[in-house]
Amino acid sequence: MYNRTILVGRISTDLELRQTSNGKSYCRFNLAVNRMNEGTDFIPVTLWGKSAENTATYQNKGSLILVDGSISMSNYTDKNGNNRTSFEVMAQNVQFLGSKNSSSNIQNEANSSTDEEDVFSQFGEQVDIDDNFLE
Repeated sequence: MYNRTILVGRISTDLELRQTSNGKSYCRFNLAVNRMNEGTDFIPVTLWGKSAENTATYQNKGSLILVDGSISMSNYTDKNGNNRTSFEVMAQNVQFLGSKNSSSNIQNEANSSTDEEDVFSQFGEQVDIDDNFLE
């Protein structure tokens, strides 16, 4: 089994490129992802290296992206001494699904569609997953 998650959503926080003490670039943000039934989840995502630099340069709050990564869990003690658990997606790959200025255009195009069409066509080429992936 593999720890892998693929999410499509909109960046819901401002992007700020940061660096670790040893100079490695990273960027953290929340990704707004629609639930299958109703509602939205805001998933924390961390990007590293060139992916972080490119995302901070070419995308912004509201941009539609695909994130391919793994779920990371960490335990910590808060300032009141309570044990807590946090989750975030550590992204290995990011695909930009629109230009920096087109996030509102994508939503307008999706809302103005009157024909029955493939609602996922805006996300690009279909990806087939090999059955061996789940083993």
